Amino acid sequence: MTSYHVTEDPIKKVAIFGGTHGNELTGVFLVKHWLENDTEIQRTGLEVKPFITNPRAVKKCTRYIDCDLNRVFDPENLGKKVSKDLPYEVRRAQEINHLFGPKDNEDSYDIIFDLHNTTSNMGCTLILEDSRNDLLIQMFHYIKTSLAPLPCHVYLIEHPSLKYATTRSIAKYPVGKEFPPCAIEVYKIMEKVDYPRNENGDIAALIHPNLQDQDWKPLHPGDPVFLTLEGKIIPLGGDSTVYPVFVNEAAYYEKKEAFAKTTKLILSARSIRSSLH
Repeated sequence: MTSYHVTEDPIKKVAIFGGTHGNELTGVFLVKHWLENDTEIQRTGLEVKPFITNPRAVKKCTRYIDCDLNRVFDPENLGKKVSKDLPYEVRRAQEINHLFGPKDNEDSYDIIFDLHNTTSNMGCTLILEDSRNDLLIQMFHYIKTSLAPLPCHVYLIEHPSLKYATTRSIAKYPVGKEFPPCAIEVYKIMEKVDYPRNENGDIAALIHPNLQDQDWKPLHPGDPVFLTLEGKIIPLGGDSTVYPVFVNEAAYYEKKEAFAKTTKLILSARSIRSSLH
C-alpha cells in the first residue's frame, strides 16, 4: 500500500514576483511581459498573478530605496503602524502582505514564485527553507527534473539565525498533482563568511582568483580563499570540505558576506497526492 500526504485545500492562487530587488532585471522583464500578455502562465482552475514587487526601485534600477525589501517581512515590520515615516520598503511589505497574505489567512496566495538574479556564478538556484516539508521537496524535485539537462542547485537556509524575512514567506503552501517518492540533493548553509577587514572595518582582501566563479564547487581546507593587496594568500581553515555559494555577490558587500559555506545533503519526500481544481 502506498502512503500519500494529501493537502487539505486545492491550490487556487499563484503569484509571480519580479523586482523585489529593482536592479535584478530578469524577473522585472518577465513580469512586465506577463502583465501585457499572460497566456503562457495561465492554467485552468488557477489564478496566476504577475506582480512588480518594488516599483520605485525598479524605476531607479537600484536594489532598494530605503532598505532591502527581501528582509522586512517579519512580524515586527509587518505589525508597525502605517506612517509616512516608515521606510518605503516596510510600507511596501505591509501592502504586499495585505494583497497576497497573510500566510495563515484562507484568502492568501498558495504559492509565490519570487524571481531574482545574482552577480555570483550560481546559475539556476532554488532556495529551500524547510527540509522536512514533503510538499516543498516534491515541488523542487519537479522543477529540477523539468529543467534537465540544465543544472539547478537547491540552497537550504532553514537555520533560524541564517534565514531572513523574505517576500515569498507570506504564501501558504506550494505544489499540486500527484508525485511518487523522491529525493533531491541540497546545499545546506553552514556559515556566512565576511571579507578580512582592517582596524577601520574596511575590506582588506579580495576573493582569490581560484575561488572566483566557483560556486557549488568543493572547497578544501588549505585552498586559497582571499588575496590581500600585498599578495598574501588566506586559505580555508577547518578540517572539512565545503561548497561555497554567493561568491563575491556584489549586493552582499553591505551585508558583510564574501560567500557562504554549505554542506551537501540528500533530502527525501513521501508520495504526495494534491488536488488541483
